[in-house]
Amino acid sequence: MLEHVLRHLEALVAFDTRNPPRLIGTGGIFDYLRAQLPGFRIEVTDFGAGAVSMLAVRGQPRRVFNVHMDTVPASPAWTADPHRLRVTADRAIGLGACDIKGAAAGLLVAAAQTTGDAAFLFSTDEEANDPRCIAGFLASPHGFSEAVVAEPTRCEAVLAHRGIASVLMRFTGRAGHASGQEALQASALHHAMRWGSAALDLVESQAHQRFGGLTGLRFNIGRVDGGIKANMIAPAAEVRFGFRPLPSMSIDALHAQFGALAPAGAIEHYEETFRGPPLPAGDVAGAEQRRLEARDLADALDLPIGNAVDFWTEASLFSAAGLTAIVYGPGDIAQAHTSDEWVALDQLHAAATTYRRLLEA
Repeated sequence: MLEHVLRHLEALVAFDTRNPPRLIGTGGIFDYLRAQLPGFRIEVTDFGAGAVSMLAVRGQPRRVFNVHMDTVPASPAWTADPHRLRVTADRAIGLGACDIKGAAAGLLVAAAQTTGDAAFLFSTDEEANDPRCIAGFLASPHGFSEAVVAEPTRCEAVLAHRGIASVLMRFTGRAGHASGQEALQASALHHAMRWGSAALDLVESQAHQRFGGLTGLRFNIGRVDGGIKANMIAPAAEVRFGFRPLPSMSIDALHAQFGALAPAGAIEHYEETFRGPPLPAGDVAGAEQRRLEARDLADALDLPIGNAVDFWTEASLFSAAGLTAIVYGPGDIAQAHTSDEWVALDQLHAAATTYRRLLEA
């Protein structure tokens, strides 16, 4: 089985599906996937800007397996061609091998070795803040009630993870000479720095919050721009930040709290640029109920249950749409998005074996 998985993985890694720039069409990797799934009903949808999905269905399944085929860009630190799979005694090295083309390779092998109901949704827009494929699929009359979303979870079923929100803020000030006392209160950059300090205090105050093994609120100020020079009061400043709440935290309430940390009139613009709900999605009571349903599904599928994770996945989109969703796939997130990205061979074999077992059932 591993030999077949590696053959598919070699072919999949060879396709350039970096996102950005997401120069992906309806041919290429989708022609390859289509050719490996004889007997499946195939529907390819182009959502524009390189966001392409392919739904492959055999029989009348109620469960869909989702794999994103796009990858992050390759860093200059790669020691060899990132689109050429290298196989050592214990690992397969290549861009996307871990995140998460290894799962796609395993599903192709499982499909070839079984004849029962199966449904696969391959997509290409997970690695950048412009999601279209999953939203488009969920808006259609798909008929599925369960989703197994592939991400590197070391072949364990993950039932809960954080949400994610990205924000663009613009602060306003009054330009002038920096020699005066008014610079302390007039500078947009000073407003931004005070806001940042207050935001960090707010995050620290949430350290005691817990859900499903996760604790606290994750937060990062990613970029600050503004000002002209040291002796001029900054008339404008821009801050980009992100936060990752627990499933029990309200993203809207956190936006309100972050937006209220600056004095009146200091914030000129506050914009959420991306939102991903947590897994499970819903209010506190609904999230806990969905977590129990996901645990029941993992138990029914005889999957080992892993800890909740801090990274975000598109499983939360399926959960928000009412499907029972779990995350499962080969590899470790620690090897994703790194130079010389790799996945352990025993993980590839274990995932493919599990996929085959689930399709046989």
